[in-house]
Amino acid sequence: HVQLVESGRGSVQGGGSLRLSCAASGSTYSMNCMGWFRQAPGKEREGVAAIDSDGSTSYTDSVKGRFTISKDYAKNTLYLQMNGLKPEDTGMYYCAADRFRGSRYRRVSGDFEYWGQGTQVTVS
Repeated sequence: HVQLVESGRGSVQGGGSLRLSCAASGSTYSMNCMGWFRQAPGKEREGVAAIDSDGSTSYTDSVKGRFTISKDYAKNTLYLQMNGLKPEDTGMYYCAADRFRGSRYRRVSGDFEYWGQGTQVTVS
């Protein structure tokens, strides 16, 4: 079993930056794909970014060039560096993990086995 805990919530003005973290514990050695999702009020959940254990990444078009997903394997922590934030980036951000690779497929489908509780990002 894997536990995921997000941190880094905040409120920023447009153009600002935030870094989200997702600390993983448990059987993390078996997690070969991790990702970030977001959900704004009244909208469907959206896959923002995902990363495979081989370093392959996938981003939704609206964040390309602004967001960067990365993983520190020594700390078992997933990050999402968000620059150039826009009001439309506002939402609850969730971390997810799965035993199998497939960053693009899992980001688009949301097919992840483990999920965190979420952390709020507000851009005004």
